[in-house]
Amino acid sequence: MPPLESEPRDQKLPDNIWPTLKRFLPYLWPKDAPALRVRIIIALSLVLVSKAIILTMPFAYKAVVDNMTDGAEAALALLLAFVAAYAGARFAAVLSDNMRNVAFEQVGQTATQNLASHVFRRLHRLSLRFHLSRRTGEVTKIIERGTKSIDTMLYFLLFNIAPTALELTAVLIIFGVKFGAGLVIATLVMVAAYIIFTQRITDWRNELRMEMNSMDGQALGRAVDSLLNYETVKYFGAEQRESDRYNKAARDYADAAVKSENSLALLNVGQSLITNLMMFGAMGYSVWGWSKGMFTVGDLVLINTLLMQLFRPLDLLGMVYRMIRQGVVDMQAMFDLIDTETEVVDMPGAPPLVINSPAIRFVDVDFGYNEDRKILNGLSFEVPAGQTLAIVGPSGAGKSTIARLLYRFYDPASGCIEIDGQDIRKVTQDSLRAAIGIVPQDTVLFNDTIGYNIAYGRSDASAEDMQRGAQGAAIADFIEKLPQGYDTQVGERGLKLSGGEKQRVAIARTLVKDPPVLILDEATSALDSRTEAEILSTLRGVAEGRTTITIAHRLSTITHADEILVLKDGTVAERGTHRELLAKAGLYAKMWERQAQEAAEA
Repeated sequence: MPPLESEPRDQKLPDNIWPTLKRFLPYLWPKDAPALRVRIIIALSLVLVSKAIILTMPFAYKAVVDNMTDGAEAALALLLAFVAAYAGARFAAVLSDNMRNVAFEQVGQTATQNLASHVFRRLHRLSLRFHLSRRTGEVTKIIERGTKSIDTMLYFLLFNIAPTALELTAVLIIFGVKFGAGLVIATLVMVAAYIIFTQRITDWRNELRMEMNSMDGQALGRAVDSLLNYETVKYFGAEQRESDRYNKAARDYADAAVKSENSLALLNVGQSLITNLMMFGAMGYSVWGWSKGMFTVGDLVLINTLLMQLFRPLDLLGMVYRMIRQGVVDMQAMFDLIDTETEVVDMPGAPPLVINSPAIRFVDVDFGYNEDRKILNGLSFEVPAGQTLAIVGPSGAGKSTIARLLYRFYDPASGCIEIDGQDIRKVTQDSLRAAIGIVPQDTVLFNDTIGYNIAYGRSDASAEDMQRGAQGAAIADFIEKLPQGYDTQVGERGLKLSGGEKQRVAIARTLVKDPPVLILDEATSALDSRTEAEILSTLRGVAEGRTTITIAHRLSTITHADEILVLKDGTVAERGTHRELLAKAGLYAKMWERQAQEAAEA
């Protein structure tokens, strides 16, 4: 399975694969899992047993052939014993291989699980900037292929490469003792030619595979992006356009896949030519030796059987090399994710946030998402504990950025943000986010039940907590009337619920969390006026007793605020209560007049 990455830098085959393999080796020999180490030792022991049995089989076969001569009828019992030994050795080899797989399976699965869990935790620690710039479908595919590759790598390194090297050594010793140095040299030349040919062709195929991966990534990325924006596609009647875009990406991938598969045929034919030339030479040599009285017919069988057994893992060695190189690419892409620098990190020894009086204070905060695009310019304000601050302003003024900074999705370029007198950069992120609740403008729900989404506000929430949250959000009656109640599925991103219902679920989720600090990020901007009035009434009840920041577009929703900030170009243009700002006849008053006029026209 090829890895999926649309960016060439992630797909580029590393010049030196050893750094990646070194990072992989700890999963081969886990330090904190002695039971898994025992399983590995057992599996390796069974490998040795299997190879020893396999190497005895040709000698039993040779003995049977050499003793099947005229007048050997009296030795029939001995011949049958050799036949039984040959059959028993074949069965014992299969038994050893399967017992080895049983012993090792837990090792491979545990390694895959540990790696997948580590990557998943790491992704959740990465910054919002990273997740906004990467496509979710491609990231999940990188993880899937990277974690699966570790099981493959463990299996092939332990049970193919090492046993093949061991078997090759044993065959060379047997050939040297019984048939002379010439057969040993010929075998070494054959193996060297086989390995070099396989490496060169496989490297060429990897270039084709990188092209195929790029096309695969584009096709998947377009499919996921289109399906996530299903409603937008419908709004603009763009189904055929999306289908055409996906078909083009899929067609490009198919063309690249054909090239890749055709190159595999060349590899297989070349490998077969090398091994069969060796078989021809070795058997021709043994027939010549038999004609000179140097070898027996059994020796011909012995050479043939030993080479056939050696060719079997060598045939697999070509696939193994391809799989290991592919695995290195897959794992390198995944390790690149792991190595992505975490933008926001806790200070060493950072204490948890302790809140007695949840006052919020911004002091000369500068911030920009990019160096050439500054959003906040020396922003300063304070929200006393238990009061409500409303923030308004035109699009791009930095309103939602304030919420992201407060959650510490980003750190300001300069200045500081304090909660209860504590710089949020000097406390743990977990404790900071546990103290803040948010009702966002676009409520996205998990594709699960209503109950699950409400209880998501706190990991240890009970059924009673969930029901209290629903009652506080004025959605309990609606839920209880549903046939499945709290077990009702909400669908992908909550699409089975209306906008008002989703907002109430978000409010209930925040009530379950019960934070001292509350952020309302344009929580009613997408609702109709009647639903908005109902939600506003609920939100005001939720905000009582909490320090609240309300980010608003419609000024009519924040007239009750203790203080209103009017942002412009990342700074505070005006501040005061609703009445005070109207009396100033400034920017806020103009915004109020314009919205009132729009409402009257509507």
